[in-house]
Amino acid sequence: MGEVAKRPDLTEDVIAEIVAIDDHWLLHSLALNDRLPDQFRIQLAAHRDGEVRAALVVHAATAPRKMLEQLINDPDPRVREYLAQGHHTPPDLRAHLAADSDPSIRAALAKHWPQAPEAVRRILLTDPENKVRAAACSTYYAHRPHPTPPSDLLPTLLADPVTRAGAVIHAVLDADTLQRLAADTDSEVRAELARHPDLPPPAREALAVDPALNVRVKVFARPDTPEHVRAQIHASVHELSRSTADPGPDADDETVLQWFRNEFAPTELRILRLPWVTADPLPHIDSPYVSFRVSAAASKALPAKAVARLLDDEEEMVRLTMAHTAPHLVDLATAESIERRYQPQRDKFTFWWDKKEVLTFPPAALRRFATDPEPRLRSFAPRDPDLPSELAEKLAADPEDRVRRAVAPHPNLPLQSLLRLLADSSERVAEAAGSSPFLPSEHMEWLLNRAGL
Repeated sequence: MGEVAKRPDLTEDVIAEIVAIDDHWLLHSLALNDRLPDQFRIQLAAHRDGEVRAALVVHAATAPRKMLEQLINDPDPRVREYLAQGHHTPPDLRAHLAADSDPSIRAALAKHWPQAPEAVRRILLTDPENKVRAAACSTYYAHRPHPTPPSDLLPTLLADPVTRAGAVIHAVLDADTLQRLAADTDSEVRAELARHPDLPPPAREALAVDPALNVRVKVFARPDTPEHVRAQIHASVHELSRSTADPGPDADDETVLQWFRNEFAPTELRILRLPWVTADPLPHIDSPYVSFRVSAAASKALPAKAVARLLDDEEEMVRLTMAHTAPHLVDLATAESIERRYQPQRDKFTFWWDKKEVLTFPPAALRRFATDPEPRLRSFAPRDPDLPSELAEKLAADPEDRVRRAVAPHPNLPLQSLLRLLADSSERVAEAAGSSPFLPSEHMEWLLNRAGL
């Protein structure tokens, strides 16, 4: 895949040779190299391959302005879209894209540049294309902080069906506006109304029993919702989502979308993150609601007793969040308990834990893990840089792929075990073995010769 072209130590002669070879993947990787001298970037900006030109934009922070000026009117929409998305694109060039002929580019600009100058935002908010206006006045942007639309445009945005939901949070809730928004047929509009900080209690109580469950969820998440109302919403969302009939084959798109929102509502109750709870976590560490306890566990200001309580929570998401927030407060026994109980298949929202090393263990624990019945813990053993070779050899013959892969690059793995892993039935294990810096050079050469390199 041309990875060699990403090396930071390429000489100009080697770069020129790569350009002359004109291989797609080599050039694509070269364009992604943030150490590429300016003259080569400018040269590649005129290359016939649009993917190569688009790759140049990824490291726009270190790119010469001349290159960006060449690309701002590029015929390939991918190039212009990356420039619209990139916060390193100079503002004057980026603003040029507000008049791009492609609505998708203008929509990307609106979504990824929420803090654009007001003149640019006005152009996007009044764009003739629905998708552009919707992106410019949305409930979701790719970056924070979310923008506040100009006050003089607010009546128009509230009157426009594609921008109404995004404008609601900025509306002044006089009696007429409140009545119109509460009766809107779009549940996203009512859901945004349910988030409004100035929502009067009678309107809040009415939205708490809204037929659309995504609206009820927003009332549930409000700091001023009475606890008995919150409990009623929690119970009703779970009950009604179970009894919602699937949409028929002739259902329109809006019906299908609302069915999905209702189906997702119980999950949304679990994964809510509530900044007001994180800011004042102690009253919520024993909350009956998972999302409240998770939000409390995200606080860095909890006393030790509260941390211990959340580290032992019955819900895995709470335990993992607390451990991630305060790993220095997790003792060895608790750390082992958390890792031993970790079961990502039960909750797809905890897979992030499996991708990073959050909790650390002393060498004695890691060596004990080498013979543990649990494969996950056995795969931790190679984190010990001084793991005895006999344990490393045993792990290299482990029946679990993840264990063999973890031990493959270990410095104390006997050579014969490492060579066996080169032919492992798991491609990921074989790759890990082939990437080991402790593979002797003659074996590296043998591998390259087998590959015809």
